[in-house]
Amino acid sequence: MRYADVILPLPLEGMFTYSVPDGLSNAVGRGMRVVVPFGKSKTHIGVVAEVHDRKPDFECKPVMAVLDKQQVVLDMQLRLWQWIATYYMSPIGDVYAAALPSGLKDEQYKPRTETYVTLHEKYRHEQALHVALNMLSRASQQQKVLIEFLALSHYDSMEGDTPREQIAEISRDELVNASHCTTATVKSLTDRGILILYQREVGRLNQGGEVHLEHIHRLSTAQQEAYNQILFQFLRKNVVLLHGVTSSGKTELYVHLMAKALQEKKQVLYLLPEIALTVQITQRLQRVFGHRMGIYHSRYSDAERVEIWRKQLSDNPYDIILGARSAVFLPFRHLGLVIVDEEHETSFKQQDPSPRYHARSAAIMLASMAGAKTLLGTATPSMETYHNAKTGKYGLVTLSQRHHDMQLPEIQVVDIKDLQRRKMMNGPFSPQLLVAVREALNNGEQVILFQNRRGFAPMIECKVCGWVPRCQNCDVSLTLHKTMNLLTCHYCGYTYTVPQQCPCCESKEIRGRGFGTEKVEDEIRDIFPEAHIARMDLDTTRSKSAYARIINDFSAGRTNLLIGTQMISKGLDFDKVSVVGILNADSMLNYPDFRAYEHAFMMMAQVSGRSGRKGKRGRVFLQTKDPDLPVIQQVVHHDYAALYEGLIEERRTFRYPPFYHLVYVYLKHAHDDVVDSAALLFSSLLRQWFGDRILGPDKPAVARVKALCIRKIVVKLEVGIDLKKVRTYLRLAHQQTMQDKRYASLQVYFDVDPL
Repeated sequence: MRYADVILPLPLEGMFTYSVPDGLSNAVGRGMRVVVPFGKSKTHIGVVAEVHDRKPDFECKPVMAVLDKQQVVLDMQLRLWQWIATYYMSPIGDVYAAALPSGLKDEQYKPRTETYVTLHEKYRHEQALHVALNMLSRASQQQKVLIEFLALSHYDSMEGDTPREQIAEISRDELVNASHCTTATVKSLTDRGILILYQREVGRLNQGGEVHLEHIHRLSTAQQEAYNQILFQFLRKNVVLLHGVTSSGKTELYVHLMAKALQEKKQVLYLLPEIALTVQITQRLQRVFGHRMGIYHSRYSDAERVEIWRKQLSDNPYDIILGARSAVFLPFRHLGLVIVDEEHETSFKQQDPSPRYHARSAAIMLASMAGAKTLLGTATPSMETYHNAKTGKYGLVTLSQRHHDMQLPEIQVVDIKDLQRRKMMNGPFSPQLLVAVREALNNGEQVILFQNRRGFAPMIECKVCGWVPRCQNCDVSLTLHKTMNLLTCHYCGYTYTVPQQCPCCESKEIRGRGFGTEKVEDEIRDIFPEAHIARMDLDTTRSKSAYARIINDFSAGRTNLLIGTQMISKGLDFDKVSVVGILNADSMLNYPDFRAYEHAFMMMAQVSGRSGRKGKRGRVFLQTKDPDLPVIQQVVHHDYAALYEGLIEERRTFRYPPFYHLVYVYLKHAHDDVVDSAALLFSSLLRQWFGDRILGPDKPAVARVKALCIRKIVVKLEVGIDLKKVRTYLRLAHQQTMQDKRYASLQVYFDVDPL
């Protein structure tokens, strides 16, 4: 008897063993999907991880059906799944659920088909065609359509029963459009038995056009030197960091490296942190690589993602995949190069739900398994990546000058604390910023305003008694969204009607406090009514097409003032932006997290880099109440090295990455006293093994989300510690805690390498 270890798309640890009936023993293989029973009455589609002869010491249920004739999940992918599950302490079922498109997990995928038209066999002869045309002499419209069909399909080239030209397939829509007829006319011809309709699978994928490698631009001297250095470093290192300032032409280097990989018959995975970035990069890369490039991210429909997955398993896969973090799960048979652009971005880290993996780390591991090279590119490296490069674990290539010798933008710090005291601020805008915006708009240039908070106002408040509405499910104030006239919780998504009066004192003097992108848009529209304004945040980009529309309109100059959250800081390239306004640097700096200055520097440096990209030095107005902070001056002087040197010693002293690994243990329960006692027990168990490496338990900044109370335990582990043993102890503490019946409904999860 044969047995199969099967991964199920369920949040359960480990795999499940099933017996393989004799009739299926030759059909079941590793990486294939099988239908298996689970529980008393349920069935699931699982993926076979292994087929073996080892009889388990329990009664096995049999595999019910095999869905594939070949692997749907390749061996290398299964190894990556296992690594993610082990390293990030996530059930492998969660990895499976995240990796495969839904259409491959539930059989709901249906191929897209289109109706095509062909000539009935009895009329595929020169004389028979004449008979058919004569038969239609009194049905002029049908005769016209038939003549058009014969011309389009080349059946009009028949000599006897042999066509002089290759017969072409014609869709019904194509025939209707070309002959200006209706489908009823085509149906009449099929009713007569002259034409036949049939269905053809056409797919949903964009074909991408022809390959034009001649569109690859020549590299500048600095770029060519960096390109040569990357290739040299790849001889010694599997991972190389390309540290290039904004607008230094990193993308052009990527294009040359991709072209080289294709010449070597290798595939390329090009990861970007945001879907928004794929809009611009797609247009640029398709001009060069055409149909050899595919795009994969979560805003594509599930059916589209299934078709890309199947294409990657076919004999004619995409050579280049451009995608967001989920693209790391796609199957590759000949992977040679992985590019992680904007590698510092926190968007590469999956937060919820499990698995809480980092796509950069997963991509490096995938490349290692495939024997491929990894290039990490950014203007503002993460501390961990830069440390790995400085200490020799990764190769390091620096590109320190902008393309065409453009200057980095001039950054002017504006002390808004002083301006507010003197009542010189116009809402969130300083006089200096408004003068620069007006000048830019008058000169036909473009402006970007950066405010890293969406909505109209972070909260509303009663002016009389100070009442602030809070979410009933979460410990947060509600954000006002004026256009929808709703208060929204940005944690659980629950919405509330804006109150007409204060429920505490019945005052009607309720006003917004602070400002989000929506309010910025409102106020700047009042000041510059002639401006063509767009807003780019989560509220305006919920569809795949919304990204493209906003970015294309700004690129084409149809809009000239773009307001946005961190989305606009991520590598977008606009030719005419001369002014960037960072409206409130303090909201990024005053955050209770050891990475606050690192992330603030990255965001400010990146959004500043959108300015002055073609032919003119840009200007950036950085508004802050604390202009003397070292990190502000580091942004002004574009001095990443000073930031790194300042923070690295703090990290070493206080035991933070890159010198220590962090694991956060989160416990959640509906009752605060229950989660509190569970967290105390859990932490005491951990202290038996880890001692002072354990901090907490504490309440996080937001201690209740979706009606669940939360506690957090921090585990600090020195680099070099036996992580396998660490994971064993963490799981043991979890198991021992859950043995207490009081904690039956307790939720526990681990966040490894949190951001």
